Amino acid sequence: MGFGWKPPGTLQGRLVVKASRKSGRVFTPALIAGSALGVVWVGIAGFAIAEPRGGGSLPVPTTLNDYFMPGSQPGDVIVSFQSSSTCMGCHSDFSPDSEPWLWAGSMMAQAARDPIYHAALAIANQDASFSGDMCIRCHAPMGWLDGHSTPTDGSALVGKDLEGVACHMCHRMVDPFDPDGVAPPEDAMVLAMTADLPVNPHSGQYVVDYDDRRRGPFETPSASHAWIQSPFHQSSSMCATCHDVSNPVYERQPDGSYALGALDAQAADHDKYEQFPVERTYSEWLMSEFALGPIDMGGRFGGDNPLVSSCQDCHMPDINGPGCFFTDDRPDMPQHLFNGGNTWVLQAVRNLNPDMETFLSEDIVNDSISRAVGLLQNASDLDVSIDGTDLVVRITNQTGHKLPTGYPEGRRMWINTRFYDSGDTLIAERGAYNDITAELTTADTKVYEAKLGIGADVSAATGEPVGESFHFVLNNEWLKDNRIPPRGFTNAGFDLVQAAPVAATYADGQYWDDTSYAIPAGTTRAEVSVWYQTASKEYIEFLRDENTTDTTGQTAYDQWELLGKSPPVEMDFMSIGIPCNGADLAEPFGSLDFSDVAAFLVGFATMDPASDLAPPFGSFDFSDVVTFLGLFGGGCP
Repeated sequence: MGFGWKPPGTLQGRLVVKASRKSGRVFTPALIAGSALGVVWVGIAGFAIAEPRGGGSLPVPTTLNDYFMPGSQPGDVIVSFQSSSTCMGCHSDFSPDSEPWLWAGSMMAQAARDPIYHAALAIANQDASFSGDMCIRCHAPMGWLDGHSTPTDGSALVGKDLEGVACHMCHRMVDPFDPDGVAPPEDAMVLAMTADLPVNPHSGQYVVDYDDRRRGPFETPSASHAWIQSPFHQSSSMCATCHDVSNPVYERQPDGSYALGALDAQAADHDKYEQFPVERTYSEWLMSEFALGPIDMGGRFGGDNPLVSSCQDCHMPDINGPGCFFTDDRPDMPQHLFNGGNTWVLQAVRNLNPDMETFLSEDIVNDSISRAVGLLQNASDLDVSIDGTDLVVRITNQTGHKLPTGYPEGRRMWINTRFYDSGDTLIAERGAYNDITAELTTADTKVYEAKLGIGADVSAATGEPVGESFHFVLNNEWLKDNRIPPRGFTNAGFDLVQAAPVAATYADGQYWDDTSYAIPAGTTRAEVSVWYQTASKEYIEFLRDENTTDTTGQTAYDQWELLGKSPPVEMDFMSIGIPCNGADLAEPFGSLDFSDVAAFLVGFATMDPASDLAPPFGSFDFSDVVTFLGLFGGGCP
């Protein structure tokens, strides 16, 4: 970071220069001369170690060494993983609310089959050789640990590899940090056998038990398999393993920018805050008020406990029920829901794969989509008020991270505002979305999103244009991030974890955002909606058009088109009456008097749009005068 600060739960003082467990070679930070890629890279010892391709071409000649990350490595797991189907006998078909098999209807379970992921994976490998390795380690972790991640297009992944973030993966994970010293003794043995331990949790840097000893938060002496009680499984740091993501190829510079490091070498520093941030969902939570202790949220995120602190409290809410066919009810059984904001990709997964492989069914998919919609609708609160001649829309973030959060490509939330006259005719609309074309009008409303891009140095080396880009493995700049921060937000805290607002301003403590819209004359009612969309048309078309490797981009596009073009979800809605029928043009607002007449006449004489009240709009004539007099005569409700 350059500030001597590390968040809780990190290990300090690790060596920067380490041996690569994949090659046995030792790399040191390199000195370079010239542009980022069109040079001979020279090691500290003064000899050439690689001669990358230059001249503004793709792919960037990275190797598996560039994407090496600490934690368990392929070959470390001695007792192989089992398919999640082996869990079905005891953990399904006994309680539709509490059984852990609810996992099957989550995007976690289908992470390795997600067609959007496959399309993005293909382009990542086109852009930087072997970069797909860092994608596979989170989307297909069992396959990665079993050594099936090469080639890095995922073509070697088969069978249980495709079960995504599966039962045997999560329940064999070990806490690499254990800051409170509460981990079971078996974890110490696993950590001792792990050559490189993570510096902090991110980017799929998991540590997994080499033996089939499964873990969970409760003591379960009656389990029919080896079982260890593990507090780690109720901690947000476990979720951070894949929900903080950094690109290890880019190194943070003293001025806060990110530059390409030495190629064919490990990152100079495995601290995520020294690498380029791709996602910071966990860090957003870490700097929120929720990380300091439970907040009573009134049960808005489900479950029986209204207190919310950890990731699990919202995405795995506790209820009363059994966790196994052979056990009694417990009051704090975590629901294995894992829902987020994705409302259509599960349908695509089911269209493309047989149910016997995905464990999906029509009911499972529909139930999961319904839960995702409910989670989105509970993620924010909407308030609409009138300030003079403006309509003020306030969105309050009720989550423990930014709204929206996660993988930034194509995800967005926006405000749609509609103004109606006394005859219930639509006068004007802001933030209009066309369901047929999937096009959003953005110039007249606010869209909450993150946009990343390519800097001049990377552009010169790759031939990709400077500026906004969906090429996430090439991006080394954040151009926009106006997503609404959570409770407890401070600019200093979010800056430390590389999650500060970009091209937007939020005050310390602010977890809401206000947007003002001028009220068109003649308005008697306004309707305001807040919408969320998983994947924009622009992103889906990018995945289709930029893919020169295989058909995954076209497959993703076809499913997007077939399933309603990532239909937006309405998160909030509010209707409000507009007093004074649009004739209240001057203070004091809320009453009609001579000041409003004077304001209209001045506006009419100066061709102010506020006085252009009737068609043909753009001209000022007797129809505007007649309309104003009619509105003025109507008075204030």
